[in-house]
Amino acid sequence: MRALLLSGLVACTALTGCSSIFDKHVEYRYVEPDNYPVLKAIGYAPISAQPSSNESQRTLLAIKASKLEAYRELAEQVYGQKISAGTTVQNSIAQNDQLQSQVLGVIKGAQVIKTYAVGDTYATELQLDMKRVHDLYIGEIKPREVKKVTYY
Repeated sequence: MRALLLSGLVACTALTGCSSIFDKHVEYRYVEPDNYPVLKAIGYAPISAQPSSNESQRTLLAIKASKLEAYRELAEQVYGQKISAGTTVQNSIAQNDQLQSQVLGVIKGAQVIKTYAVGDTYATELQLDMKRVHDLYIGEIKPREVKKVTYY
């Protein structure tokens, strides 16, 4: 039994020597896109509909809500929307028709271009320069492609 185990170990060691794991060296180079789009989004929020009795607090809440709406719109452009729909039919008559949308994503590097009031509505304009996003991304993960392979 011991001889069988020893011969199996020797065979595995010999076969490992034929492995191609260490017979090449791969060099990579980093790839940068040709152009970078600039995405823009505008978010709106009504001032009078904000839940406060104080006018200045309603304005601040509308500013915050319009900024969040603009970020949501940017996330839609970058990641898309998940749409869920359902209809209940009874006796060939639609009883209940539902439609939901959901956006999920992280937006890094967006800049507020303008925040302003238009009548009773507050608007916030955001801009997302994909060059800036690329620079943030490169700091974490570097995309690469094979530059040169050397076989030994």
